[in-house]
Formats: sequence, C-alpha cells, structure tokens
Amino acid sequence: MLLVSMVIGCGYVAQAAELPGAFSKAGESSRQVYFGTDVVPILTKLGCNGGGCHGKATGQHGFKLSLFGFEPEVDYQALVLEGRGRRLSVASPDRSLLLLKATSRVPHGGGRRLEESSDDYRILRDWIAQGSTSPRADDPRLVRIELSPREQIVRTNSSLQLCVKAFFSDGSSRDVTRQTIYQSNEPGIAQVDSSGLVETTSKHGLVAVMARFGTEIATLHAAVPFAEDEMQMALVQSQLDVLERKLGESKVDRLLLRQWRRLGVIPSAPADDATYLRRASLDICGTLPTNQEISEFLADTRTDKRLRLVDRLLERPEFASYFALKWADILQNRGAGYSTSKQRAGTTLFAGWIRDSLATNKPYDEFVTEFLTASGSQAENPPAIWYRSVRKSPEYVESVAQAFLGVRIQCAQCHHHPTERWSQADYFGLAAVFSRVGRKGGFADAEVPTDEIIFLKERGEVVHPRTGEILLPRSLGGTEFSLGLRDDPRVSLAQWMTSRDNPFFARTLVNRLWAHFLGRGIVHPIDDARSTNPPSNPELLAALAEDFVANKFDVKQLIRVITTSYAYGLESAPHPGNAGDTQTFARFYPRRMSAEVLLDGVSQVLEVPTEFSGFPVGTRAIDLPDENVAAHFLDVFGRPARMSACECERVDAPALTQALELVNSAEIQRKLTAKTGYAQRLATSEKSHTDLATELFLRVLTRQPRPEELKAAVDFLEAEPDRAEACRSLLWSLLATNEFLFHH
Repeated sequence: MLLVSMVIGCGYVAQAAELPGAFSKAGESSRQVYFGTDVVPILTKLGCNGGGCHGKATGQHGFKLSLFGFEPEVDYQALVLEGRGRRLSVASPDRSLLLLKATSRVPHGGGRRLEESSDDYRILRDWIAQGSTSPRADDPRLVRIELSPREQIVRTNSSLQLCVKAFFSDGSSRDVTRQTIYQSNEPGIAQVDSSGLVETTSKHGLVAVMARFGTEIATLHAAVPFAEDEMQMALVQSQLDVLERKLGESKVDRLLLRQWRRLGVIPSAPADDATYLRRASLDICGTLPTNQEISEFLADTRTDKRLRLVDRLLERPEFASYFALKWADILQNRGAGYSTSKQRAGTTLFAGWIRDSLATNKPYDEFVTEFLTASGSQAENPPAIWYRSVRKSPEYVESVAQAFLGVRIQCAQCHHHPTERWSQADYFGLAAVFSRVGRKGGFADAEVPTDEIIFLKERGEVVHPRTGEILLPRSLGGTEFSLGLRDDPRVSLAQWMTSRDNPFFARTLVNRLWAHFLGRGIVHPIDDARSTNPPSNPELLAALAEDFVANKFDVKQLIRVITTSYAYGLESAPHPGNAGDTQTFARFYPRRMSAEVLLDGVSQVLEVPTEFSGFPVGTRAIDLPDENVAAHFLDVFGRPARMSACECERVDAPALTQALELVNSAEIQRKLTAKTGYAQRLATSEKSHTDLATELFLRVLTRQPRPEELKAAVDFLEAEPDRAEACRSLLWSLLATNEFLFHH
C-alpha cells in the first residue's frame, strides 16, 4: 500500500500513514478504476476538458472532450477509440500518449500537467493497465460529496485546509480532496489553491469557497471578523448590546444585527433627517426634494415621520415613472434597431402599462403573469410587446430566468452548467414552454414587426441538441407540466413561478429591490443566484421573501420594509469599526445617480427642462418610453441599450468621459445660461451673498453649508464682479461634486 504524508486537518496524521483506497505502484492493482468517477475528475482537475483546452467547441489539435467532463461516454470515445487508439497503450501504460504528454515527456501545448510520482498519474496508469474499461450502466455513480468544514470563522492572514469525501452508489466512499476543483467567490478576502488550502488575506468579510468533484458541488461559508481578537470582539459585542436595546421588533433589523455580531462589525451612526430625505426621494422617485419639502420635513417632530415620508413618496407619480424605467430596462422595451417612427407607439404603450401597474400597486405575481402569458394584438395588449424584442428560444429562456428567477442559465445552452446543477435538459425544457408562441401580421417593412398578433400555435417542438430527444415544457429544474392539447404552457410556467413555495421568484425581486435601495444585493450580482454565489445574509433574504409572499406580493409594502430598516437609515461614511465593509450593510453604500435621474436632477436644480426631440417640453428623462431617444448626456452616463434582462447593462462606474461631460456639456451650459432659468433669477435677486450661498447648498445638496463652506462661497461671490457669472460658476461647481452626483 502507498504511504503518504498529509496536512493535519484532513483527518490524517502528520507522520507517514496508510491511505485507504490508495492506488497502486507500477505493476500492482489495489482496486478497480472507473472511467466516470476516477478518470474524468482528474481530467477536469488538470484542466484538460476546460474551455481553453480540449473542452472548447472545436477541441484542441484534433482532440475534443466534453466541457468539464459532463458527458463521460463522449469522452471515452474520444480518448480510447479516436485517432486509431493511439492515445493509450494497454500493453505499456507508461508509454501511453495521454501520460507522455501530460508529463511533458513528449511536447505538449498545455505544458506539464502531471508528475509521475503523483496519485493522479497512478490512477490514470492503473485505468489503462486494467484495460481502459468503458463507462457502464452498473458502474458506481457519484451520489454526493461532503465538504469539511462547511462553515467556519477564520482570522485574517490564516489558513484552513478543506477536505472532500465522495460517496458512491455502491456504498463506497473515499477522500477526493486532491481531485477536487476549488474556487473562491471573494479572492480579495480568501484564496484557495488546488489542494484545498484556504488562505485569508488582511481583508475582512464573508467568503464562499466552491468545491466541485464530478457533477457534485459543495460550498464552504466562511466569515473573517472585523474584530481581530477576543478582547476586541467582546468590546464590539458590548456596543452591539446597546444598539439591540434601541432597535424595535423589526425582524429585518434583528437579522442585520445578528450578522454584525457574527462578523464583529459596528455599523455607522444613523443618518440625519436631511440626508435621509434626499436618499429616499432619489431612491423612490428619482427626484430631488425641493427646499420647501426640506424645511417641512426637518420641522416635523413626529417619531414616525420617515415612514410617513416613504408613504407620500410611494403615492407620487414619479415613483411609478422611475420604477417603470427600471422595469423597461429589464423587460427590454427597446426602440433601437427598428424603424423608430413606427416602433415608438409600441414602446410607449408598453412603458405606460408598466407605469400604470406600478402606480396602482398591482401585485407582483399578477404583473408577471399578465406579462408572461400576453397574447393578442400588441396594439391592444401592451405586455405582448415584450415578444417584439424577445423573439428566439435562447432569448426566452435567458430573459425569463434572469429577470424573474435570478438565474444566469446561459451556460446550460451548450453544456452542463459548470458551477450549478442546470443541465441542457433544464435549459431546453424551459425553452419548450415558448415553442408554441406564434406570430402573425404587423410587418411594416422587410425587417421589423411593429404590430404583431401573438397567439398559441397548435404544435411546437424543442429537441435536445445532444440526444435528439423531444423535450416537453417544464419548470426550471422541475418536472414536466401536465398539459392538454389546447393548454398554454406559459400559463403553467406562470403558475409555477408565482406559487408561494417557488424557491426563486419572491427572493429574486426582494434581492433586486434590496440592491436598488442599499447599493448591493444580499445575493450579488443580483441576478446570479447559485450555490457557489450564496447570499451574504441568507436568513435576511428568506425573511424578506416570506414577508413579501405573506403580503400577497405587495411591492409598495416591500419598499416600506426596506426603506424603514435600520441599515437603510445609516450614514454612508465608514469608521474604523466597519472600514472595508461591502457585504453586511453596516453602512449605506454610496452609488452614482443613474443617467436619467442625474439629468433630471440638473434640470430640476436649474429650472430648465431638457428638450427631447418628438416629446413635449417638460418631459423628464425618467418618463422616456425607450432608450432610442437622442440624448448624448444619457449615453455618456451609462444609459443601457436594453439588449438583455441584466441590470449590469446600465453602467454606473465613473469614467473620464463623464468628467469631461460635466465640464463641457452643451446641455448643462444651456441650462445655466437660460434667461428663464434659476441661475439668471438668482443673479437678478436682491438676496445677500450669505442667503444666496445658503439657498444654493440647500437646493443642490439638501443641506446647510458648513461654516468654512459658507465663508468660501461668500468670498467667491464677493470677489466676482459679474454676479450672474458668479452664480453660474457656484451652481456649476456644486453640481459637479460627488455629493450631488451620488446617492449617499
């Protein structure tokens, strides 16, 4: 038997020990080697069947394997039978081309992948020596893997050895730590090497480490506390005890507090009323508060005034317009690429339907059902316009999965998803739901349908691209729908999606709205839910989803819960107790205004509306029906093209072009110099420089100037001989500050 020395922590002793189930030295054979459960995982671990090597669509140098080894029968044919069988030599296993190339004893484009002294080499050699047996139906199948540990609190700059044990259908099990693939979702917090050794950095936070062996995945959930030692942790806990006594009975706040205790992080102080007013007004209505609204809110002494503010904002028409813009992005209400003059009527109808649904607080399950099952004329049934932009089988699957289930399933179109359970059968089973969607009429030209009629065809089939099997409509990862001849599969899909026990539907919208208001999703990215990308606070996500369902998918109530949470009311500035936190919501995470909100904000401050061609004067950017309205400012600041359901299309990262736009924008200059604008009105007013500067700060930044700011502003106004130019320059400088540009 093989004697090995392993790292303490995997269940092995430090001195030489006998490894159960080890493979033999040359000439010996300790057990049967199986292609599917022994050979394929090694090829995967070595990267042979990866997308950059033999697993890519065209293979590599005439040798092609299935991506990540999810089709072992295909791999066996390629490895053993193709190329006249030259890749293996049963008579002399060590002379097999497979081993010669992997060990670089003959030239290999992938370089050295194996050492002759390694266990992996011996496993491959034993399989060849045993006759290169093919995968059979009665071979042991991988049932599950167990990862140890599954949860752990670790310190900064420390290490943790993972251990993986595989269990098979014949009742056997063995350690597969060395044959497992590992991946950290937060390499800045913790990295993991090929042997499963996790090493944390100096950064604090939450990290998940994926372990994949064969088709099975397990995940380590680790926390690296902000408190570095027991004494510091005790001090943090005592401060959190004080906070706990101040909190109400909100389950959301209690679950946030539990996370802060676990990570030893102290939240920032509560934001003042002026900051909260600006934040809530922008987040709910995409609109800055007026000076009158500021004065009234600050003068209000009622203890529930923040909840009252949220209620008022939710009833304003700007709420429906702002969130209709968000949903128009997700639902790809697109005008570009078409004869816009003929498409605009449709995009306007669809945008109006979304806006009306939000204004009337249509339950979210009804909203999705109406949209998903829409049929008839696009001119009479606005949600049917979705089928104008989303026209092909992959677009149906990927848009629905990403928008409403929070799942990025694109990979499963060509192969089994590498980091999740989704197979090609799952992908095309969902595609079959839309296989009977028919279209007729409405063609205005050779390219673009402008007013189609959507109907249910009598027949429609989707075929599995690999097996040729006809797949029936089914839920994602579930069973086939029971359908009659005239039943619409989309109705069954909508019923499954909106059921109370659906594991994706409610939590996806909860996570999407949490990210909208808090700057980051509990699952992040927000539409990439998978076992290897776990929620930062699973209990919080579950509680919010349960409350959303219990309130019959009431979107406005969900917004109330989120915007009145303790986390939403915190300051954005970090302090030593939470510096570096980006996951626990121990402070408010600043983010730049979206393009439309920013342009409308500038227009509001300067009292000069933006002129959009073809629209009445006074139309706001958040009210535009589609993205194909010419506006250079909006494009520079990240307006999306609406080509997918991913919110990642909207760019909010800073860029040099944005800075140049703020300096050189013809639109801003027009607003600053307009004779009927706010800047000109200030220039002709008789207000003192102190009053003028105070009003400007309040109007632009929703706060009074600090003493040093007031002095600097007054000094500037007094030093500038041209009062109008001075007012314009001061306004311009305030509009260009991060304090104005960001939600904070």
